Amino acid sequence: MRTVTFGMNISIDGYCDHTIFNPSEDLHDYFTAMMDDVDLLFFGRVMYQLMFPYWADVAKNQSGTEDQNRFAQRLTSIDKVVVSRSLNSAGENTRIVRENPAEELLKLKQQPGKKILIDSVSLLPELIAAGLIDEFRLVVHPVIVGRGRLLLNVGSLQENLNLKLVDTQIFKSGCVAHHYLKQ
Repeated sequence: MRTVTFGMNISIDGYCDHTIFNPSEDLHDYFTAMMDDVDLLFFGRVMYQLMFPYWADVAKNQSGTEDQNRFAQRLTSIDKVVVSRSLNSAGENTRIVRENPAEELLKLKQQPGKKILIDSVSLLPELIAAGLIDEFRLVVHPVIVGRGRLLLNVGSLQENLNLKLVDTQIFKSGCVAHHYLKQ
């Protein structure tokens, strides 16, 4: 069975608004390397629209820095699933799922392949409740923002999810990557 990884950038106070973070070269390299073991990305609509077409354009035009271009190339080359009831179309190598995201993820998890990387705050409580996430990779940025989307809203989980810290990595920027496994 495939491993499902939830990956997210967050502020010290638990907010996940990607528009407030300014990833460094080593952070782009971290996420690019993480995707070496991934052959499917599973997005909610909001995160998908934040990431695309921006990164697809960077990959096509090689318009970013060297580390951004590598990240964009890797990100766009991986097959994607986006969960949305409102999207009419999606980009290259992307399939839209209209309903039952947990059921769809379970089917994908049971297929052969590399890891599945999830990047969706809105789907997180449902996927945790379904027991589908095996590991968490949270990159904490050294900023307190006090606004935006929280990683989890109060009351969104019915019970605690105990995790085991297996690795940390500190970046020059002060960001800290935490790698947790579900216990």
